[in-house]
Amino acid sequence: MRLYSRAQVAIVALCSIIAGLLLAIGFGLLPTGLTRANQVADPSSGNVAGSNDAFQLDGPAASAGAETDPAPAYAPEGANGLALNVDSPVSGFSASERENIDVYERLNTGVVNVTTEVVALNWFLEPIPREGGSGSGSIIDARGYVLTNNHVIANAVKVYVSLADGNRYEGQVIGSDVENDLAIIKFNPPAGTRLTVIPFGQSGGLRVGQKVLAIGNPFGLERTLTTGVVSSLGRPIQSEENIVLRDMIQTDASINPGNSGGPLLNARGEMIGINTVIYSTTGGSVGVGFAVPVDTARRVVPELIEFGRVRRGWIEAEFVQIFPALVEYMQAQGQPLPVSQGLLVSSASRSGNADRAGIQGGSTMVRYYQSRFNIGGDVIVSIDGLAVASVADLYAALEDNKPGDRVRVEYYRGGRRVTVELVLADRAETLVKRN
Repeated sequence: MRLYSRAQVAIVALCSIIAGLLLAIGFGLLPTGLTRANQVADPSSGNVAGSNDAFQLDGPAASAGAETDPAPAYAPEGANGLALNVDSPVSGFSASERENIDVYERLNTGVVNVTTEVVALNWFLEPIPREGGSGSGSIIDARGYVLTNNHVIANAVKVYVSLADGNRYEGQVIGSDVENDLAIIKFNPPAGTRLTVIPFGQSGGLRVGQKVLAIGNPFGLERTLTTGVVSSLGRPIQSEENIVLRDMIQTDASINPGNSGGPLLNARGEMIGINTVIYSTTGGSVGVGFAVPVDTARRVVPELIEFGRVRRGWIEAEFVQIFPALVEYMQAQGQPLPVSQGLLVSSASRSGNADRAGIQGGSTMVRYYQSRFNIGGDVIVSIDGLAVASVADLYAALEDNKPGDRVRVEYYRGGRRVTVELVLADRAETLVKRN
């Protein structure tokens, strides 16, 4: 019996494989061309249809009446092997992605990084400067006006605005509004500096499900873009200052610390909101963020620039929000309240607008825990047709009114409903007089 070495066996096997392949090619069983993953063979023509290629199969099927395409059978490839269109830098993106890219490339330089300096006390109780918080802002005017949140610049002694080109300028807070958590910073760029201005859109026509984009500086990562949708509208949110921010826009676009004050944009690149707060148990984004509607900013910003504050109308009286224990107490005293919700007028300022309109305060002082107020006065239930069941409702009803505006007030005196008109006073001046 003859023995063969391993080398001899390998040579014989290799020769057998080569002979088999040659026979298969000769009978047209194997093609010599390659079909890409994104190509589909056209059995009627023998061609392989692809996005840009015209690779052909060798063999009898290809030679039977097939015409040669004079165009080169090659297109540049990306890393994933797909043919690219070199004529368009965004041809490989979806329509939604192209919108995102367009908005970001046009407007990201209009988003600034806002940093602050505050005063702290050292071990010797001496005031020393210290780095404060940071946030985002939107350039809304080519003269250097920046819109941000009030809580971003609160308690700051110095404010700095950093632009996309790396330049940093000291700014000045020229107006702020705690009740809407908005503020305006003014900085002075050198002459000839071209600033990207982010245009105001409208928030009144927003729909749940509408795509939105947020640009900001989360965790100091400048001009970060995130996308999402409008998750809900008209949300009331309580701020850190225990102020209820009304009509907030809820979104699932990722908003994190540092995004505050940055713009929430629609697909056209118009500002529809100012990113303000997140709801989170961890401190990071969990898909529940809130923005102040841009319609609020449209109303507030001109006042902040001109007056440094928002002038609001007010009724010169002190009120007590009706609560269940008060209803029970008044019932037990034989003086039942005409309604279970509304604002009891504890006192009306002498010669104030409420007093001149005939609205009366109470005459009997009572104590409820640490609070003292008068009972027996009128009960206000609506202002200009808007129901007033709480102090928050009173603020909301007068939010759009200025000092000097006339409003219609409805109240109960005993069991009788009365309607009067009065001219609003300035809230800030009224509160100063009271204190």
